[in-house]
Amino acid sequence: MEDLILENCQSLQQHWGGVSEVIDRWLEERRELLVKYCELSEIKNFDGANDDHGSMLQNFCELMVDYVSVGHFEVFEQLAAEGKAFSDKEGLERGAVLMEKIQPSTELILDFNDKYLATDDLDALTTDLSEIGETLAQRFESEDKMIEVLHNSHVSQLLEES
Repeated sequence: MEDLILENCQSLQQHWGGVSEVIDRWLEERRELLVKYCELSEIKNFDGANDDHGSMLQNFCELMVDYVSVGHFEVFEQLAAEGKAFSDKEGLERGAVLMEKIQPSTELILDFNDKYLATDDLDALTTDLSEIGETLAQRFESEDKMIEVLHNSHVSQLLEES
């Protein structure tokens, strides 16, 4: 019986350890996104005719949309599944509240992406970058809380069980 319990615990650790890998990759994508954001933020006069500016902006938009997509379709789903597997009703409720805080930022990010994929007019980019920077900062804070609520607490439970 003890072997079965230990085997089950190791299986859970391997499974939810995979969640840690997904989160780690995602946080690395966040780091890359921030680097691209900082590079764009350093440009004082955007020029739509400047190929470098256009490619930097396009690269930033692609990274940002990819980051948001991975968050919604991989990380958040994995975190919710983990909360359900651990019967963490309180964590799931807090996660739902955090998702409500995150959702408006997704819409703003997609709007930013759509706007700058459809135009070479970069006159408002400095202002829009400032706003998207604030949006990302708030989003990252909520995402970090969600990871804490729906993953880190369960990792400690796994360690206690082994």
